[in-house]
Amino acid sequence: MYRVLRGRVNSVGFLPDERLIPYLELAGFVSAALIQTFDLRYNLISALVERWRPETHTFHFPCGECTITLEDVALQLGLPIDGNVVTGVSLISRPATLCYELLGHSPSEGKFTGLRFSWLKANFEHLSSTANEREVMQAARSYIMHLIGGVLMPDANDSMVHLMYLPLLSNLHNTRSYSWGSAVLAMLYRELCRTTDPSTMDIGGCLILLQLWALYRMPFLASISHQSYIFPLIHR
Repeated sequence: MYRVLRGRVNSVGFLPDERLIPYLELAGFVSAALIQTFDLRYNLISALVERWRPETHTFHFPCGECTITLEDVALQLGLPIDGNVVTGVSLISRPATLCYELLGHSPSEGKFTGLRFSWLKANFEHLSSTANEREVMQAARSYIMHLIGGVLMPDANDSMVHLMYLPLLSNLHNTRSYSWGSAVLAMLYRELCRTTDPSTMDIGGCLILLQLWALYRMPFLASISHQSYIFPLIHR
C-alpha cells in the first residue's frame, strides 16, 4: 500500500489588497502572491516522492530521469533566480523592535523567533482605507512573510514563519536582489529527500511548485491525478 503524505501548507487565505500589488511587484513576489493554490493533489505529490532519488536529486521514471530546475521556478512562481543568497541570522537580539520597525506591530515584547500565521492574518488581513504608504509597505511585508513560511518554504514549524526572513524585507527595493527562487528550490529538494524515508508522513517545501511542474511537464496527469490509480500509473 502506498502512503499519502500530508502537506505542511498554510495558505494566506486571502488575496492581497490592490494597494499592496506595486510593493509585492517591487519585491519580486507578485506572481507568487497571486497564485491560488490550494487544490493540492496529495496522491500525485506522494507518487512523485516515491520516484525521487536523493543521490541524484531527480525523479526516476520508466522513460528516464527529470527534475525541477530554476527555470521552472521562474516560470511557475515568477520569483528571482539570480542574485544574492538568501541567508539570515537564526537569533535576532531585539525581535520586538524589528517587528515594530518593519511591521508596525509586534506579537510580544520578549524574545521570540517566529511570527504565527494567525497573528499575521489577524493584524494585516484588513488594511485600513486611510492607510498611508508606510502602513501599506508594512502590510506588504506581512503578506510576503506569510507567503514565505506558509507556501514557498514551509518547514517543521508549520504554524509560523521564522523571523530571520524579515530583515531581508526591510528595503523592498533590495528584496528582489536575493535569489528567492534558489532558496525555494533548495528547500523543496531537501524535503523531497527527507520524505524518501518511508516512516515520514508529511512533507514541507513548495508543494504548489512541485504540482505545477508535474502538470506542466506531464500534462496527461491533469486528467487523472484525482483518481486512485495515479500510483500504478506513475510507477508502471
